[in-house]
Amino acid sequence: MSRRTRGAHAVVTGAGSGIGRAFALELARRGGNVICADIDVDRAAGTVEMIGQLPAGRATAFFCDVSQTDDIDRLGAFAREHFGGPTTLMINNAGVGIGGRPVGEIGVDDWQWALGINLWGMVYGSEVFVPQLREAGYGGLINVASAAAFAAAPGMAAYNVGKAGVLALSETISAELAGTKLAVTVLCPTFVKTNVAADGRITGEAMNLAQNLMRHTGADADRVARRTLDAHDRGRLHVVPQIDAKAVWLGKRLAPGAYTYGAGLLNRLLPQATSPTTETADAGSAARTS
Repeated sequence: MSRRTRGAHAVVTGAGSGIGRAFALELARRGGNVICADIDVDRAAGTVEMIGQLPAGRATAFFCDVSQTDDIDRLGAFAREHFGGPTTLMINNAGVGIGGRPVGEIGVDDWQWALGINLWGMVYGSEVFVPQLREAGYGGLINVASAAAFAAAPGMAAYNVGKAGVLALSETISAELAGTKLAVTVLCPTFVKTNVAADGRITGEAMNLAQNLMRHTGADADRVARRTLDAHDRGRLHVVPQIDAKAVWLGKRLAPGAYTYGAGLLNRLLPQATSPTTETADAGSAARTS
């Protein structure tokens, strides 16, 4: 098994909290040098302080709004200078939660806000850091998507579309890097205990449901981060860490039409019971997100 995540020169976006913080801490435990990038640099500094209390690993905080290309360019340049060479592990994690309204009521501003962070942030990060990974010749890319990428939950279109794009982006980059020593992994969880719901734009009963499910059924962010890093070391493309996410993944692939029809019927019969895949653990703050 490759040990890509050991001693990595790593960049983590949305590292100020949630899964991003969990990734940064675990990479530090594995002896890594971690740039903790976040739009809330105080939160990022908090992660760095926590890493400073560990027996191994190094870290530094860096301001970055992933929806801005100039910020991603600066992050890439800083990483090269800080590491004294190319980055060997990029974790595109920053994301925001949005939901509670059907298409036609979301509004263009919210579409642009959500896709600017959840999709374009991943695109920008990949455009800047994949060339560095190619130059390094080893290591890899981890993109945090969501079970929403394939769940098609009603009322979550702006979120679903962004995460579906991240899934397609990750699979495409994996195909492009096939035969090299680089790996791509895309994480697709359901609920994880983070702040993404509270910091996002989730309206009405969907917010209450998301917070309750995250609080009572959400997976532990540290455990999800460890499992994802271990899977990346094994070269796995897809990480679907929870039983409910696996069930949705299987149902959607075996009977996509019946699955989508059933999701719509359930939404109409139980309008307050949005699918459990509607808010995920991509956590990390891009614009005050987790």
